[in-house]
Amino acid sequence: MSESVQTATKLTPEEIRAEYERLSQEKGMRARNAANEMGISEGQLVAARVGTVATRLSDNAEAILKSVVSLGEVMALTRNEHCVHERKGIYENPSFFKHGPMTTGLFVNPDIDLRLFMGQWKHGFAVTETGKAGVRKSLQFFDGAGDAIHKIYLTNHSDEAAYDDLVAMHRHAEQNTSIEIEGTKPKPEERPDSEIDWEGFRSAWEKLKDTHDFFPMLRKFKVGRVQALKKIGTDFAAELDNSAARLVLELSRDRQCEIMVFVGSKGCIQIHTGPVNKLVEAGGWCNVLDPKFNLHLDEGGISHSWVTKKPSVDGIITAVEVFDKNNELIVTFFGKRKPGVPELTEWSEIVDSLPRKEVSNVA
Repeated sequence: MSESVQTATKLTPEEIRAEYERLSQEKGMRARNAANEMGISEGQLVAARVGTVATRLSDNAEAILKSVVSLGEVMALTRNEHCVHERKGIYENPSFFKHGPMTTGLFVNPDIDLRLFMGQWKHGFAVTETGKAGVRKSLQFFDGAGDAIHKIYLTNHSDEAAYDDLVAMHRHAEQNTSIEIEGTKPKPEERPDSEIDWEGFRSAWEKLKDTHDFFPMLRKFKVGRVQALKKIGTDFAAELDNSAARLVLELSRDRQCEIMVFVGSKGCIQIHTGPVNKLVEAGGWCNVLDPKFNLHLDEGGISHSWVTKKPSVDGIITAVEVFDKNNELIVTFFGKRKPGVPELTEWSEIVDSLPRKEVSNVA
């Protein structure tokens, strides 16, 4: 959430609806941008429209997600501040796991591939809007700060009657037009390099067996992700020129190398696995516009980019990790792979060709 949201004056639901109508008609603003303009969260904007275009859904997001398969093909959307990931498919094969008080979820399919952190899923709505493209129906989920976690849109191939049934089944008993906003926890400050066991950290990195063990390793040694990349050594992490993300997409298209594209919000990581074909640049955004997969990357939001190499039982796994000025991950690229299968040679060649960041010799 932006600083303007945190310092906003209180608006009534009626005032929010009226101002949104003005901003959408006069400036063509979408909900997210209009909310920022008003100094509120997008979740507050959607809540204010309950009873007109929005219906509040039950707090059981897990049950709602398990019902989405009945809709047939839909479009999944997950975004952060600088990247939007859209993938069409069917929400098949859900699974949820409890780890103490925390619940995580998975959808593992060729099209809909998600990692879910359910503790962040606080508010859900069904939204029906009419725009230039006609009527759009969606399910929208927000965290405690009112920031979007994940959205699910009907497509021309969706079962609209099943959607209406789902909304009726999961309709919240209370159709309030406001939500309680939780304060955003400040990001913890990184520990000084001098307090970190870099020798032990290096040894742990060398002994990695699975890329899923990387984040727990960072937590164990209490190291920030970018802090780790800067210190580990160029054999495991090297900084790239910030053209790397665009070049990854262009080279993958040109060489017909299938890739994996990870984009996350606070409560969801969404993954595309497959080719990229149609690339379009517009207004500083690099876009993939394929039939089943769209990506919208704000290149102006990229602060630094890295190539990382992590050992695994299947050999070295190479990634391109792209960060914003706050060291938050924007997007991560891998070559297409499955457990038990080594990394694609074509992917390794693409990454090796990416320009490294020039290091100034000025003291």
